[in-house]
Amino acid sequence: MRLITSTLVVVLTSMGLMAGCSSPSVMHKRDGTQVVTPDEPKYDKKSGFYEYEEGGRKIQINKDDVKKIEEVN
Repeated sequence: MRLITSTLVVVLTSMGLMAGCSSPSVMHKRDGTQVVTPDEPKYDKKSGFYEYEEGGRKIQINKDDVKKIEEVN
């Protein structure tokens, strides 16, 4: 019985940590459109683009096209 309880605690804790790693965001662009990203976009100073991955593809959006970025709660 203790083994089952311990295993259950470990599994639930792991699931909670994995869910906490992702932080979906909304990018509000200057043209009025919105882009929902699965994770918070990273800014690459060298290229001047915000980058994120979606469906295994790397997406880049020019910094000058982004008005603001909000985290979705």
